[in-house]
Amino acid sequence: MENGANFLSYEALIRLGFFAGIFSAMALLEGLWPRRNRLASKPRRWFANLGMQIIDTAVLRLIFPVFPVGVALIFAARGWGVLNYYQVSPLLAAIAGILALDVAIYFQHVMFHATPLFWRLHMVHHTDQDIDVTTGLRFHPVEIILSLLIKIAVVAAMGVPVLAVLIFEVLLNGASMFNHSNWRIALPLESLIRLLLVTPDMHRVHHSVIVRETNSNYGFSFSFWDRLFGTYRAQPADGHEQMKIGLNGYHDDRSLKLSSLLVMPFLPEKK
Repeated sequence: MENGANFLSYEALIRLGFFAGIFSAMALLEGLWPRRNRLASKPRRWFANLGMQIIDTAVLRLIFPVFPVGVALIFAARGWGVLNYYQVSPLLAAIAGILALDVAIYFQHVMFHATPLFWRLHMVHHTDQDIDVTTGLRFHPVEIILSLLIKIAVVAAMGVPVLAVLIFEVLLNGASMFNHSNWRIALPLESLIRLLLVTPDMHRVHHSVIVRETNSNYGFSFSFWDRLFGTYRAQPADGHEQMKIGLNGYHDDRSLKLSSLLVMPFLPEKK
């Protein structure tokens, strides 16, 4: 158990280090080579989005005594979960675990769009008037809690290896900041990256005000889930520079205030 506690302390430092590095890199790149012109106030948006991330982190730390990596440690020690029970080789178990977690997040995303109750939570993410690296951190605390429970359930059922869980957590967080960034990637390179990973241009389509575009490109890390399940849309109808970001009815100060974002799911939805 002492070794497990030590690993958990390192896990927090590793995740923080990757978060800081990826966030800084994306903020720099989108500042140097922006894809779209900014519409709303950047300081106000960043205050709200980063404030939401701080609240999310605090809420999770207060509520949950154990996170997915901790669950993986416990289940590995007891031999619980499919991958542990059948003693799958470490490499295959890691690959299977990462893919299982990622497809679970894909279906979670679909569910949060398709179910009205869950959409009320997820719409907070979609009301951002612009899209940049901080949009990838803008999620309501209740949605973050539900997402954590889903990840814990997958880790427990599959018996995902500890290292695979850590890799996935870093990948998911980094991918969210990357694919929400306003970084203009050269189109030949973007097309190549998109074969495997969700790029900013691919995910930006998902933030369109046009419903058929909003209901597409649900993947966060790997791009092939959308192709496999028929939810892939290559480009927005109005082009990346002209497309309208956000949700109709929410292009006002509500999307720029942290207090408004926290209560938004519990108020009547604007059309």
